[in-house]
Amino acid sequence: MKAKAAVFMGANKDFEVREFEVTETPAGYGRMDLIASGICGTDLHFHNGKLAINPPTVIGHEFVGKINDLDAAEGEKYGLKVGDNVIADIAVPCGECLLCKNGDDANCVNMQVTNGGSIDVAPYLYGGYAEVNFTPLTNLVKIPEGVDPMVAVPFACPGPTAIHACELAKKAGVDFSALDVAVVQGLGPVGTFAVMYLKSLGIKKVYAITAGNDLTRENVALSVGADKVFNLTREGVSAVTEALQKENGGLGVDLCFEASGAPAAVAQGMEILRNRGVYLVPGQYSASGGVEIQPQLITFKALHIVGSSQYSMCDVHKYLEFLSVHTELHDKIRGLATKFKVSDINEAIAYAKQGKNVKTVLVK
Repeated sequence: MKAKAAVFMGANKDFEVREFEVTETPAGYGRMDLIASGICGTDLHFHNGKLAINPPTVIGHEFVGKINDLDAAEGEKYGLKVGDNVIADIAVPCGECLLCKNGDDANCVNMQVTNGGSIDVAPYLYGGYAEVNFTPLTNLVKIPEGVDPMVAVPFACPGPTAIHACELAKKAGVDFSALDVAVVQGLGPVGTFAVMYLKSLGIKKVYAITAGNDLTRENVALSVGADKVFNLTREGVSAVTEALQKENGGLGVDLCFEASGAPAAVAQGMEILRNRGVYLVPGQYSASGGVEIQPQLITFKALHIVGSSQYSMCDVHKYLEFLSVHTELHDKIRGLATKFKVSDINEAIAYAKQGKNVKTVLVK
């Protein structure tokens, strides 16, 4: 049996679609058939040359699949069996560094990844851009029976990413129930999920900021909980900033969630926050250049800035719990994925870069 995979050949180069032999499943691994695998903003950064990774390799870390092979006794230890739908989590923390020992394994300084195996060594298919995937059982999270795997796909990585940022804020003493106004910068997958998640935490008003002239993402944000969407292109940066500074009786907004990845967003985020405002920054995930900020705002406003770059297995579980509870969102989420076959990877990457939809995924 053979399976197709899209092989990353380097920044700004076309992917190569290759066929690989589907080998026996190594001890401690599960073998999954592809249901859908998301194209992440991180993958686009690789392809744009803004993050480094060594080609040739099969990238992708948002694999959702059905287990078709594993050692039954090993699987039982993790509550897994053939036929289960799962999310494959990429992160392998060391468990030994200061961060891991302090319960912060998402920021492990010796972090390894499950998709880093060589495509020249069996079982070859460690990455998400493939019709078959091999992932350690320790990194597989079972999707609950009541959640359609195609509902879990669109935010398989963005969901835990947003949740982890909020969890770090909670650890730092942020009480979300006391917040009245939140703003999400950017309406890609992370920003879109952040809108619905912040709304679910009971924040009274959740606004979003976007740019461009495509109304698709704006309408999606409104449909999943945004009270209003501000558009920088149509309204101008100054007008949007001034409008949000009027919140809380002219103090500004309580919380800002940066999910755009645009360096200029950081300066605006600091401007719209009130004194003692909270700034969550998971979106600046590439070397996209610098931007001038006014650092005195951090001091004068006593801003609370929380960076967040990864997530833990527990955040994947929290994500699936969120989906299990919020069944009213399932139909909307299911419709957010634009599907391309693995063999159409280059068209899929080009489409994802246009930013006209919320999520682009690969299927068989």
